[in-house]
Amino acid sequence: MNIVIVGASGYSGAELAKLISKHPQLNLAGLYVSANSLDKGKPLAALYPELTSIVDLTLQPLTESAFTDIEKNCDAVCLCTDHHVSVDLAPKFLSLNKKVFDLSGGFRLDSNSDYEKYYGFSHAKPELLESAVYGLAEWNSEQIKSAHLVAVPGCYPTAALNALKPLKQANLIDDSQIIVNAVSGVSGAGRKANVATSFCEVSLKPYGLFNHRHGPEIEKHLGHKVLFTPHLGNFSRGILETIYVTLKADVTAHDIAAAYQELADEPLVRLLADQIPTINGVAGTPFVDIAWQQQGSQLIVMSAIDNLQKGASAQALQCINLTLGLPAHTSLVGGQHG
Repeated sequence: MNIVIVGASGYSGAELAKLISKHPQLNLAGLYVSANSLDKGKPLAALYPELTSIVDLTLQPLTESAFTDIEKNCDAVCLCTDHHVSVDLAPKFLSLNKKVFDLSGGFRLDSNSDYEKYYGFSHAKPELLESAVYGLAEWNSEQIKSAHLVAVPGCYPTAALNALKPLKQANLIDDSQIIVNAVSGVSGAGRKANVATSFCEVSLKPYGLFNHRHGPEIEKHLGHKVLFTPHLGNFSRGILETIYVTLKADVTAHDIAAAYQELADEPLVRLLADQIPTINGVAGTPFVDIAWQQQGSQLIVMSAIDNLQKGASAQALQCINLTLGLPAHTSLVGGQHG
């Protein structure tokens, strides 16, 4: 499969370029940025020196001639763009009969009103919200395999949903609201210069109280009320979530362990027996680490991922693998080449 990345100069785009370049059955056919980007014409390795001799491609402007080249020479497009840009670009590439893997939030929610409320723009293609497949690889693999438009999940929802869906499917959670406290490294805010997210300015703090766009995304794909509070931490990458769940009466430790066995055979999920998940344990990896502790009807679940890998690029690659008929973890786990 020949793949191009649009928005390749950002953190997730660069991470995805590295993963695709190392994949034995994928060809990175082009890297694109907006026509007015200051990065156009630069080698990606000039922005990310660690990619020298790994990704030897230059960032090209997404002009009309670029669309012609993509139509002729590639099979799929990965969008690592702003949400509203993805909404504009995805239908154009779909009309060229290309598979689209969107790493933005442009197609994750249900309706235009959701986008007006949580994203602050009117969705130009609400009809695509019904046909877009949510790319939570461990839980939606069959639909992903035949999808033309994949909405790669948000980083916070990826950690929360993998931690909570086993409990929900086993009918162990009572009707009360689940509380998700989450903290992310500053790379989750993107590469654009902003004093509020500058590493030297960041002090651990909550944000997006009651209105963060990942709250409704978690609720939609879990099917349960959630109070989600994100925090920005003064570290570069990684997400750690501490999740508070009230269990139904008489749920036992055995019931919980049995529910999580649903994930036991997933190569990118690590169920930690006697350890607490940490940022250092997942940074730079495609894994999600999950652990839990119970006291009566109260359950605390801990989930950790790398926001740029499992929370973005690695999960996008899982979705690409599935559309190729490959195991989702191909090229992400050592020795797994499909």
